[in-house]
Amino acid sequence: MTPAEHPPAPPPQTHAPTSKETAMSTIAFIGLGIMGSPMSVHLAQAGHEVIGFNLTPDRYGPLEAAGGRAGSSIAEAVKAADVVAVMVPDSPDVEAVLLGDDGVFANAQPGTLVIDFSSIRPDVTAALAKEAGAKGFRLLDAPVSGGEAGAVNATLSIMVGGAAADFAEAQPILDTVGGTVVHVGGNGAGQTVKAANQLIVAANIEALAEAVVFLKAYGVDLDAALTVLGGGLAGSKVLDQKRGNMLDESFAPGFRIDLHHKDMGIVGSAAREAGVVLPLGNLVATLMAAARANGDGGLDHSGLLRGVQRLSGQPTP
Repeated sequence: MTPAEHPPAPPPQTHAPTSKETAMSTIAFIGLGIMGSPMSVHLAQAGHEVIGFNLTPDRYGPLEAAGGRAGSSIAEAVKAADVVAVMVPDSPDVEAVLLGDDGVFANAQPGTLVIDFSSIRPDVTAALAKEAGAKGFRLLDAPVSGGEAGAVNATLSIMVGGAAADFAEAQPILDTVGGTVVHVGGNGAGQTVKAANQLIVAANIEALAEAVVFLKAYGVDLDAALTVLGGGLAGSKVLDQKRGNMLDESFAPGFRIDLHHKDMGIVGSAAREAGVVLPLGNLVATLMAAARANGDGGLDHSGLLRGVQRLSGQPTP
């Protein structure tokens, strides 16, 4: 075959990056707690340059082992970042991280995309997004559900509020740490959906705790009972993830009662603003507050079992 008879070479194959495939970014990750640490590790393992910052210096080991590094301050961590991720406990913490003199808005480069994974008040998120826009930044609220196990296994459910274009840019990063990632609306919508999530989870944990106390009162094989319940309509991710805590009566924190109490406060205030009534939500919020008042705030939220035991006149472990 002569050269002229050779078929033309096919054009080079190109494709748009998939959700798991993207150009590497420099990511500042602020808050390396129970959730933030494994999330930052996944991002570093995916090839991103990750600079972490945490108020306590004992949280950097896993990130550094994964190839990331510690920042000396928020300002130092964010100054060259393409993306800033935030995972801190409450609204005032997010405000301090973003608005402080050492914070993101004062030190990051204009145009930086900020992804707030924290669970905070929707109205605070909306105000911060407005402030971000005025200062040349872009903000997504991206609270997560799935607890420590979801963070460790990169299977978190992430509900995202913000501009569609910003969500599209962030999605490869979100997909690295999450299993279900959904854009639910504008700024504040992610936090509103997270509040609904926390209402459902709290009610499920309380119902499971009451069922456990009820079953044990009749001497039923609890492990067997939870197995068969899990296979029917009573089955849930709460049952799957918290049955071990209930069986062993061990409540090492994956998600602390203190934080769920905070979230139920967000649910209550947002419900009042919307003019809706949440009878079960109000009851569960009261039980969560009672658990804290009895010294259980530092326990995993499955520790609501202890409240049912107290109300039933039973000893608590």
